Amino acid sequence: MDLFADNQNPGGEQRAPEDKTGGEPLAARMRPQTLEDVAGQEHLLAPGKLLRRAIEADRLGSIILYGPPGCGKTSLAEVIAKVTQRNFVRTSGVLANVATLRTLLQAARQTRQAYGRETILFIDEIHRFNKAQQDVLLPYVEDGSITLVGATTHNPFFFINTPLTSRSQIFELEALSEKAVVTLLRRALERDREMTARNASADDDALEHLARVCEGDARRALNALEIAVLTTPPDAAGRVRVTRAAAEESIQKKAVVYDHDEDGHYDTISAFIKSVRGSDPNAAVYWLAKMLYAGEDPRFIARRLIILASEDIGNADPRAVTLAVSVLNAVEFVGMPEARIALAQCTTYLATAPKSNAAYMAGEAAMTDVKEGRTLPVPRPLRGATYKGAEQLGHTGYKYAHDYEEGFVDQEYAPTTKIYYSPTDRGYEETIRKRIEHWNSLRSKSRKRQS
Repeated sequence: MDLFADNQNPGGEQRAPEDKTGGEPLAARMRPQTLEDVAGQEHLLAPGKLLRRAIEADRLGSIILYGPPGCGKTSLAEVIAKVTQRNFVRTSGVLANVATLRTLLQAARQTRQAYGRETILFIDEIHRFNKAQQDVLLPYVEDGSITLVGATTHNPFFFINTPLTSRSQIFELEALSEKAVVTLLRRALERDREMTARNASADDDALEHLARVCEGDARRALNALEIAVLTTPPDAAGRVRVTRAAAEESIQKKAVVYDHDEDGHYDTISAFIKSVRGSDPNAAVYWLAKMLYAGEDPRFIARRLIILASEDIGNADPRAVTLAVSVLNAVEFVGMPEARIALAQCTTYLATAPKSNAAYMAGEAAMTDVKEGRTLPVPRPLRGATYKGAEQLGHTGYKYAHDYEEGFVDQEYAPTTKIYYSPTDRGYEETIRKRIEHWNSLRSKSRKRQS
């Protein structure tokens, strides 16, 4: 590669061609040309944000763009190439070895010395560079010979050398929202020459399906739209109309009836909860699979499992709530798609666990009495006895349970005889029930002796 082939174009800058050809996929043809064209990432690119100001003022320092596939890392780099007045060179962590890097870096240094022009070196998939390759970049980043723009789907603090990250600003891009993806799809239908030449359009539910199942990956959604347009025969008037059925085929994922804020959502989560409560693990995992397939937030499901574990299982299996809380942590830590494994484990465990709502009903009954009934006074022996004047106020007479046989003593803990908690004979609650019956027997004997 001769970076000095043309004095009118010092550095032989390699910018994305303005004249897009039909040989490129739709996702490549629709790369944004300006900052206004970049979809999403308002937290970085909204007017007044640091990254936008740096790009517009052409004062960009070395940066690393970190985010999931299809969120716009390469597209943003292309926009930087168009907006800034610097020489722009790109390579990839898959293609470039140390020798290639040295050639590019030395050429950039010569361009700066000969023409006073700075170079932006864009490295896609920079996490694929080994330590030696990353170390080659350091002196050139350090002396300003290049401005590094790296793109990675992997956490740069784990996959990129500390000396390199310390000399760069890390910007985390987010997966695109469904709304942003739909905007990109509509823009493609309206602006792309191939799409307009075919007089292509798409139903709203088709675009919404592509946006939903692409999981924030604009590249995947745009390429699926192109497949749908190219494989849909035109009607008698020569128009191509993409239906939801065509969208499902193009992205190889059918749509399920599951509106996230309407009946589909509420009916399915209701069926899931009732299947777990009804001890049917097969039905429960089916509804779980439907929710996950439709894109339900796995954290929402995990939270429902925690509630189920306490409400419908309770002390019949005290391990249930511990497992459910652990699964929520696993979902947060692992993320999808692997989080579905932990969710399925928890779902089947809870569905097959012994059931009891006795603890839940006890809490609800007590709460009702507190809200609607007279507030009961705390018995004097149970009141605080360590503060000044407690003894003069009569806060005495507390019996320390561990001083008595079996660690149990009969005394008044609340001025009521109402029974809130009545454990069942299912699971561990059978043990609890027998223990309470034994304590009640001890109470009865104690009160007979006192009488």
